[in-house]
Formats: sequence, structure tokens, C-alpha cells
Amino acid sequence: MPFAEGASINRPPMFGGVNYAFWKIRMKIFMESIDMGIWDAMVNGPFVPMQVVKEETMKKPWSD
Repeated sequence: MPFAEGASINRPPMFGGVNYAFWKIRMKIFMESIDMGIWDAMVNGPFVPMQVVKEETMKKPWSD
């Protein structure tokens, strides 16, 4: 391996193919250090803004 992995705040932790549970925890911490909502979006999917038009719920247009 040309570069040893450290605890960088600029690069996500690399998964080397072993010890997935440990890597997952480190990745979660890395994502939350950028924004607390990132891990939530990874687990639950992104937030999709909705609007009610004529008693029907639909996705809100990007321009709104």
C-alpha cells in the first residue's frame, strides 16, 4: 500500500475489505463531522419536499 491511512478530516476512511463493522463506525463519524444530516439521509433516504395541490400530495418542483 503506497499510503498509510491515518485519521484525516479531509478524506473518508478507506475500506480495505476486512473489519466492516469498524470501518462503518469510522465512516459514520466522518460523515457526521461534515453534516449531521448526511448519515440520516444514508439510512432513511433523502428528504423530498412535498406540496398539496387540489388535495393531492406531490413532489415540490425544484424551482420552488
